[in-house]
Amino acid sequence: MAKVGIIANPAASKDIRRLVAQGRVTPDWEKVNIVRRVLIGLQAVGIEQVVAMPDSSHLCERARDDSHLSLDLSLLKMPTYYTEGDTIRASAQMAREGVTCLVTLGGDGTNRAVACGCNSIPIVPVSTGTNNVFPQMVEGTLAGLAAGVVADGRLQPEWVSTVSKTLAVYVDDEYRDMALVDVALSRERYVATRAIWDMSTLYEVFLTRAEPASIGLSSVGARLQRLSMNDAGALRYVLANAGNQSDEGAQEGLSQGPGEGRRDGEYVLAPIAPGMVTEVGIARWERLAEGERVALEPRHAAVALDGERAFTVSPRQFVEISVQRNGPPVVLVERALQVASELGLFKN
Repeated sequence: MAKVGIIANPAASKDIRRLVAQGRVTPDWEKVNIVRRVLIGLQAVGIEQVVAMPDSSHLCERARDDSHLSLDLSLLKMPTYYTEGDTIRASAQMAREGVTCLVTLGGDGTNRAVACGCNSIPIVPVSTGTNNVFPQMVEGTLAGLAAGVVADGRLQPEWVSTVSKTLAVYVDDEYRDMALVDVALSRERYVATRAIWDMSTLYEVFLTRAEPASIGLSSVGARLQRLSMNDAGALRYVLANAGNQSDEGAQEGLSQGPGEGRRDGEYVLAPIAPGMVTEVGIARWERLAEGERVALEPRHAAVALDGERAFTVSPRQFVEISVQRNGPPVVLVERALQVASELGLFKN
């Protein structure tokens, strides 16, 4: 029997960017409504078993309270500490319990935690966060329909999904952590509120995606060169205020192929947060090949993963970044519904 997982993050969209910018806040009642619509979509295509991550706001339990729903929704039996670790453990446990498609509600950080726990389950990421590049802005019912026809095997994941890229961070030649969208080096030597929103604090940024309609750090890269989830490689840019490097030293290791990067300073206008459009100075940028490890200049820095400071490093530590094609398969909802319709999966 097909089993679908749901991980809904009640903390998504509630970080500091709702205060310092015009960040969207998705209230719990709307997240409950989205989950309920996902469940209705799943039930409509015959999914009978759903397992959900327990959360502090009881989002999935509240969504289940609907007379139109008859499917079996159960909560994972797991300890909960209401931290990112819950999401990591939940996705790993769902993989062990045979979940064949996973619906997530959250932002880039939520989906990064899911990928840290398991990168093999096809996911349908629904955007309810602040700065969202990885998850899709999709109606919950449609997300449920797409997840259902993938979960029960009527649509093969490789037909309607793209394996996402990751940015692996190595410290002293040992794997430390990863990001799905961006890794940023901040001059701030602390984690604190975690969320990155002030470009003046950054040295450099690595991106797996840089699409013109994105927001946040990714939007800056999109002004330099468009890079989609399907495109190979990553994009790296160094901020004009990075300092600590001579012009000659700063150029070491950068690509010299035509069109791959410019070394002359330039400014781009980008939406770095909701309601915050600013001019950002770029010292230089380059494209990176998949599998290539890039060594960073030794310095004090906080390493931010998908928009949130995660850990700090010192000049005594050797830090490298590598882009890899080993993230979770992302179900493209529009593509899945189109193929399902063409195959007659919605006909009685």
